[in-house]
Amino acid sequence: MAREPKIGAFLDDDEKALVTAIEQKKYKAGTNFLTSDHLEHFQAAARATLNEERARISLRLPKSDLERLKAKALREGIPYQILIGSILHKAVSG
Repeated sequence: MAREPKIGAFLDDDEKALVTAIEQKKYKAGTNFLTSDHLEHFQAAARATLNEERARISLRLPKSDLERLKAKALREGIPYQILIGSILHKAVSG
């Protein structure tokens, strides 16, 4: 059985309260979460990567770095693999 990530160690009090509310099914999402600017940004990013061929890699990271990445991805609302790819893309494209 896989261990749960220690995401809570890197969250502030508001983020911990949000995670707790989501886990207890008490969270009600707002209707205006995405503005039109956000939506356009995400759509442009998706279009830019949809047709790009992907390669599978294996990468070893310190556990603490991976836990921080997972916590940041949780805050951003994206899978942590996508976040890692985004960080690497930014690093190599300048």
